[in-house]
Amino acid sequence: MVALVLTLVAVAGTPAAADRSTPTRSPSPQPSPDGTETGAGIRLLDAPVNRREDSRAHRYIVDHVKPGTTIKRRVVVENKAEVRRPVAVYPAAAEVGPDGFVFAPGRTPNELTSWISVERGEVPLDPDEEETLWVTIDVPREASAGERYGVVWAEVAGTGKQTVRNVGRAGIRIYLSVGPGGEPPSSFEVGPLVGVRDVDGRPTVTTEVRNTGQRALDLAGELSLADGPGGLSAGPVRTETVTLGLGGTATVRIPLDARLPDGPWSATLALASGWTKRTASGTVTFSGRPVSAPASQDRNRTASVLAGGLVVSALVLASFLGLVHRRRNRTTPRLRAG
Repeated sequence: MVALVLTLVAVAGTPAAADRSTPTRSPSPQPSPDGTETGAGIRLLDAPVNRREDSRAHRYIVDHVKPGTTIKRRVVVENKAEVRRPVAVYPAAAEVGPDGFVFAPGRTPNELTSWISVERGEVPLDPDEEETLWVTIDVPREASAGERYGVVWAEVAGTGKQTVRNVGRAGIRIYLSVGPGGEPPSSFEVGPLVGVRDVDGRPTVTTEVRNTGQRALDLAGELSLADGPGGLSAGPVRTETVTLGLGGTATVRIPLDARLPDGPWSATLALASGWTKRTASGTVTFSGRPVSAPASQDRNRTASVLAGGLVVSALVLASFLGLVHRRRNRTTPRLRAG
């Protein structure tokens, strides 16, 4: 009988402060078919001194290095199962595209993973026991410029001869930029803020964000509303994290309380990826359409409607005249030559 493997990805980069240990926030381990629980935890302990103000570098391995550089980071792995288990620690490939940060299946390699070594590939741990390991990245001297992506995984698998075997793993993302000179700039643009109501009547503020820099971004932030009806205010409301690849665009959506009146509201959205920050402000209402459209758009829309109406009218008139002509031909007597 072929055994199936059920992979449970618990988390990809739990928060950690530089040079000190903090509790993980991984989801609860999942039960395995044999009645025990399987799961793993991992968190980052180190961040570069020059990235002290970069919040991403406290969660993920984020750096820019020259070819031929070696960097080291300490990670803490944990057995979150109920019994003693070996925790496997290994690198695997990832990519950043239209769907955000995407993990490759299993232990799929890429160029970056070939540069990574872990101090110990497997660590036997008791329940809730932790172990600190070194992760080393040796960048070859001949490495070309560019940004690479990967994950350092901690994995615990179920034991026994069951048909379905649970595999629980947690990971820390890697964003490694390689190239001579200084780090490529990170930048992004935030479009106008738009207020809408969904089909359930819940108000939502949306905006389009575009990565205009030369590094991938993990955008998160807060939305605040002020100067609403009767002087009301709301927020701040945290946004979900959105990952943007080079040149990528995405829609940031911030759902709000359904009881919120239509407005108008003065909205302020603050977004950041590490130390790169942007703020957008504007007036929004939640009547189901944007607050206002440029006059040119209104004129174009009106012209399109009028043009469409004229075309339809012309077609109806032509059909009517054709019908009258056919009926007249049928009712007119034909003349015969005498």
